[in-house]
Amino acid sequence: RGGVPVAATVAEALGADLDVLVAHKVGAPGEPELAVGAVAADGSTLMEPWASEVGITDDAAFRRAADAELARARARETALRAGRPPVPLADRVVILIDDGMATGATMHVATLAAQRAGAERTIVAVPVASAEAVDALRRVADAVVVVATPRWFRAVGEWYRRFEQIDDAEVERILTSAARDSA
Repeated sequence: RGGVPVAATVAEALGADLDVLVAHKVGAPGEPELAVGAVAADGSTLMEPWASEVGITDDAAFRRAADAELARARARETALRAGRPPVPLADRVVILIDDGMATGATMHVATLAAQRAGAERTIVAVPVASAEAVDALRRVADAVVVVATPRWFRAVGEWYRRFEQIDDAEVERILTSAARDSA
């Protein structure tokens, strides 16, 4: 959700459409805060290579862990669009924006989702990211643009003066306003 205000600013500056691709972290069995991968609302998934160390021993085990998050991602994406259809991505340059990347897992699956939807090019753009996330995304996206890649990176919020959580109602308001402005 935190990427939507950042994306809205960029979309307005570029005169571009604004939409949302929802991706959720997939938690380890019994440890939901430990992300073993990510899933996008279209079903694109990423399983971290080390997931076997925390009980995800095969693709079927990961899929079971991802199913609940997939349902939540789909429901959230539908709710945030408030009845509007998704912006078509086929044959377009798609800029995927978030407020930052720690592991890059959710951005990875969002990029895969845009590519599956037919994006001509995918560009990942974030204000701050770990070097590891940037390296990982460079293997997936056509381009990665990052303002800052701090040497000692622990969490996205550490690199903001004010890092406030944004709720779904605010995201929906931003998306509705952008859709109205582009109509």
